[in-house]
Amino acid sequence: MRIERIPVVLYPDRTRVLFRPFAPADEERCVKIIARICSLSDHAVNNELEWVLSEFKARHLDLRGFLLNRFHDVQRYLLTDSDVSEQRRLLIGAYFTQEYSLESAALFNPSIVWHPDQSGLTKGSRRFIMSLRALGEGHLSSLTFRSGTFDADGTILVNKPTAHAVLPEIHTDPIYEKELFEKKLFELGLLQEFTRSILDRLNDTFTLRELQEDIRLVQRQSRTGREDNTDLANSVLALAHANYDVHFEPAVQLSERVIFPSSPTERKGIEDARFVEFHDEDGETTYYASYTAFDGAVTLPQILETKDFLHFKINTLNGPEVRNKGMALFPRKINGLYAMLSRQDNENIYLMYSDMLHFWFTKQLLIRPTNPWEFVQIGNCGSPIETEAGWLVLTHGVGAMRRYALGATLLDLENPEKVIGRLREPLLSPDEDERNGYVPNVVYSCGGVVHSGRLIIPYAMSDYASTFATVELNELLENLIRQGP
Repeated sequence: MRIERIPVVLYPDRTRVLFRPFAPADEERCVKIIARICSLSDHAVNNELEWVLSEFKARHLDLRGFLLNRFHDVQRYLLTDSDVSEQRRLLIGAYFTQEYSLESAALFNPSIVWHPDQSGLTKGSRRFIMSLRALGEGHLSSLTFRSGTFDADGTILVNKPTAHAVLPEIHTDPIYEKELFEKKLFELGLLQEFTRSILDRLNDTFTLRELQEDIRLVQRQSRTGREDNTDLANSVLALAHANYDVHFEPAVQLSERVIFPSSPTERKGIEDARFVEFHDEDGETTYYASYTAFDGAVTLPQILETKDFLHFKINTLNGPEVRNKGMALFPRKINGLYAMLSRQDNENIYLMYSDMLHFWFTKQLLIRPTNPWEFVQIGNCGSPIETEAGWLVLTHGVGAMRRYALGATLLDLENPEKVIGRLREPLLSPDEDERNGYVPNVVYSCGGVVHSGRLIIPYAMSDYASTFATVELNELLENLIRQGP
């Protein structure tokens, strides 16, 4: 069986930068910085602002708008209520802004789905969207996108990204259901007397503002000399903040859209999104991506959903089996239930079913490390791909010297707990050009597609850059069936 590497490589680009707020932790320093700017003459302010705009305007789409927003964020540090000119507001904003190079370290762990817009293409071509994990300063991961086409003859074209990177508008005040929120508090071990008092004050549905207000009231009522519920209150708010919406303006091109960590659960990164084009029983299509939220200590599986890659809903996954990394949703329901691959024990692949997308209560063992190249652990490399022969699951195995390789498994279409076939040798292993990078000796994917009779696998090379490989689908399926479970 011959796997073909495609000479298309997506390297990290350190020139792609975002605006990020900058502020010293010491509020007294913030007051001093603004006081120094206010002491400047109008002429000096104009000169400094002219330099800032000339140096940074071309690197961003709306520099002035962001600087004015940053002034709004810090204007409480002004010592008087005197009016401040727009020029001085812009300059104050610049002193509390910094750039962040989102791809400065790596661009890796890609996932591919078909683009919702397939218009204007030549016969046999299909347009795709690729998500990638961008890694920047502080080992902070965010989610970025590329687009491209696969031609009928298998040629891959990845569109060149623009020079800009844009963050979405964030809406952190969705409507919460008290019953579901209470279940999640219980799972996290947060359902105590203090949190029950908060829930008792809330309606069956509530907003973030209502939750914040009730937390403040209960804290005031319960605070004594020996009792401090600050940590517990912060944990409740962190759970609420983990559910939010983001929105990009239509004028923002796909490659410019960046989903940056926004909630406390994501403080250190959004990792390894596994996108799937999900087809519901009513004919609706929704793109889901399970991903790992990382706060620097704890990993938490979460899910995002979108129909247009402009509007995204981010939610927690709930239930006692929502643990560890590497959850991947099947692209449709099976026998009326959602199905998901998972790896709760960091070693084996499990299969889960649920009648609710966001709640998972049971699991069953599906695949264990069996071959030497996967003795350390095995996991999925994205959502299962439906074929006439069965569900094709790309896997990764970790072997000696912590070397990652890709494999494949075939599951029964109507009974996925039944393994039909499994490769005994890796489908793809790191070659000499791929074994050096941010994490050596690793090839890894978060999901491929089938086009023109070929399986197309986007994959990362040693957690640094991303590329593609293809293999004849029928040949792969025949090998899987011949080798058996």
